[in-house]
Amino acid sequence: MLVKTFGSAVYGIEAITITIEVNISGGNPHYAIVGLPDNAVRESLQRIETALSTNGYRMPRQRIIVNMAPADIRKEGSSYDLTIASAVLAASGQIENTELGKYLIIGELSLDGGLQPIKGALSIAIQARKEGFKGFILPKQNAREAAIVNDLDVYGVENIKQVADFFNGEGDLKPEVVNTREEFFNSLSNYDSDFSDVRGQENIKRALEIAAAGGHNVILIGPPGAGKTMLARRLPSILPPLSLYESLETTKIHSVAGKLAASDALVTVRPFRSPHHTISDVALVGGGTNPQPGEISLSHNGVLFLDELPEFKRTALEVMRQPLEERRVTISRAKFTVDYPASFMLVASMNPCPCGYYNHPEKECSCPPGLVQKYLSKVSGPLLDRIDLHVEVTPVNFSELASDRLAEKSEDIRERVIRAREIQIQRFGAKPDLHANAQMSPQMVRDICKINAAGQNLLKKAMEKLGLSARAYDRILKVARTIADLAGSEEILLEHLAEAIHFRSLDREGWAG
Repeated sequence: MLVKTFGSAVYGIEAITITIEVNISGGNPHYAIVGLPDNAVRESLQRIETALSTNGYRMPRQRIIVNMAPADIRKEGSSYDLTIASAVLAASGQIENTELGKYLIIGELSLDGGLQPIKGALSIAIQARKEGFKGFILPKQNAREAAIVNDLDVYGVENIKQVADFFNGEGDLKPEVVNTREEFFNSLSNYDSDFSDVRGQENIKRALEIAAAGGHNVILIGPPGAGKTMLARRLPSILPPLSLYESLETTKIHSVAGKLAASDALVTVRPFRSPHHTISDVALVGGGTNPQPGEISLSHNGVLFLDELPEFKRTALEVMRQPLEERRVTISRAKFTVDYPASFMLVASMNPCPCGYYNHPEKECSCPPGLVQKYLSKVSGPLLDRIDLHVEVTPVNFSELASDRLAEKSEDIRERVIRAREIQIQRFGAKPDLHANAQMSPQMVRDICKINAAGQNLLKKAMEKLGLSARAYDRILKVARTIADLAGSEEILLEHLAEAIHFRSLDREGWAG
């Protein structure tokens, strides 16, 4: 008897429906899986046989052929176990076949018939609804994640017996229900840290406010203990809240990477990722034998924080250059190509020298001549060009630390950032992919960031003195436009331009000795 069931494969962050055809016929017992399966899929029949027998079902002692279509797409992983097992039960008459084709079924079986969580449940649920499936049956651990998709019955199951009872009209399996909008709005701004915790450092807060308002990349340079990491970790709390579309897109990426907890349905706050400096190129950018999103994609719509930037491998930093410009990373293999979104804010921090005290107001730098420049050269010029704001962080003095004066809350700073972003959204209204000044193309910079003769003269002197590149010229104009937006000014004034030039610390002549 021939039976069809439906599973799914995830490529990039999108899902492709896979048809599982199981045919049971007479002859000597023989099991075979065709359709370009990998080793994990080939091993599934052993898991299925044990799981069925453990739960009181039988594996037919006949010729069983399993075909996975389309046959030109490689099938990977163990999440087809439940799909194949359901087809085997239906083909052998142990469960009813009438409703089977209306559901997308997926999950990895344990030997006792229990189900292990899968990756990419949200992407699969979106594709299932698009293709008109009545429902989606998957492991209970992933049910909340998939249930945010409307107009699709999502059933979270704990073992294969629940699936068999469901198709036989037995049991009391109920669809998982999640109120997507309520889930989204209830935890929209639940951040653990706040800028009110930070004493002093008003100039650094100003720089991070500008970065948040325009989506600019920023690097913090200062001695150990000056507060670089503390400030960076609070940046997401002043970014505009995620839109529902951004939340869904971010959740899809985390779902594909298997980073969502069973209790989570949506990623409702902007991601903050802080990988260790020993990270490999593939872990940072994405890829691998079975491509997975890297840290830059897990930071999509949020912040990627690279602490101690010069300690990262140079090759790992250099592969970020293209994603920083294109806001997307493409992983190419011989037979397929996958795209992962990577629109993130880069925040980096570093000591000014190996000992950490170059340019310190009180402590003496112990580094020999030339070592400071050698240390800074670990970060390439092209990468620094892609960072809009270079901010010097100085230690906080005792009087500021001991002060009882309340610092400004993240909520107040966020309101100014949101107002500036609203100006930018109106400006880029005809281009829905653009929502921040940092994303402007060179041509748009020239059309939008126009400055008067006095501003041109100031910028000319700065470029000549600092030896700035053409890319740095564009960056200064983008930052100046953001400063003007924060001030509510339609034009870029001289003070806006001067402040933007001030944030090119690493370009200053003699900064590194």
